[in-house]
Amino acid sequence: MAEITASMVKELREATGLGMMECKKALVETHGDLKAAEELMRIKSGAKASKAATRVTAEGVIGSFLAADGKLGAVAEVNCETDFVAKNDDFMAFAKNVAQTVVQKNPADIEALLALPIVNGSGTVEETRKALVMKLGENLTVRRFARYETSTGKLATYLHGNKIGVMVNYTGGDETMGKDIAMHIAASKPKSIDASGVNQEDIATERRIAIEKAREAGKKEDMLEKIAEGTVQKFLKEVTLMGQVFVKAEDGKQTIEQLLKSKSASVTAFQMFIVGEGIEKKVEDYAAEVAAASAAAKKG
Repeated sequence: MAEITASMVKELREATGLGMMECKKALVETHGDLKAAEELMRIKSGAKASKAATRVTAEGVIGSFLAADGKLGAVAEVNCETDFVAKNDDFMAFAKNVAQTVVQKNPADIEALLALPIVNGSGTVEETRKALVMKLGENLTVRRFARYETSTGKLATYLHGNKIGVMVNYTGGDETMGKDIAMHIAASKPKSIDASGVNQEDIATERRIAIEKAREAGKKEDMLEKIAEGTVQKFLKEVTLMGQVFVKAEDGKQTIEQLLKSKSASVTAFQMFIVGEGIEKKVEDYAAEVAAASAAAKKG
């Protein structure tokens, strides 16, 4: 059997990006054949990734990338199982590289993205993901992305703790204003730019609830619609970007609409991703697990 040297392990680790012990095991199994060891690790990496694929990935980070000219940008959500892995440097670099790949390659969907060569790395996005699954020991998924390209305006991105990612397409104003708008969106979470983008069912629900509340409070029937309209307008101010009070307003009253008007600026689109939004997380009942294990041990 060929001697497995430290330099061989180092070379395999650099080629695969996987852990030293995993590399040494592969070299032992292939009797020191580097090429065979690399192939074996790719096979095992895929198998491990498949095995992990059923586990829920509700943690993770938002990766972002903005071209130097501010005309191209992307945000991407990449998920994992635990917050511990979400803080891993390799995982965070992967998320950023995914976003940069989206900017440069302009994939049509997730399937197309996974098949593309990843920037700042080797292999495809999917191959890189599988290698990270093996290295980090958790299921990892590329969940979604958004890419903006503008010819007349500029883009701004903002990450809040890597858990909330925002990209804004704006015209007029300066880069500071663009960043402030993106930060505001992360903090206030508007549903749309203005009332035209709000779901009509949501508006109808607010109107219906307002009418019933006013009726129960004994308000006259001919006043119900007026009361409901006031409630709807208040709702729209709360959920639309234009109607919200700017989080950095010095007077505590200036709305985003007023801010943009003062800068002769406008917002044409925005995208906000929140890590794990809409994913049902498994609630672990550790006390129940311990009790069950204890009961099983007594029976045994």
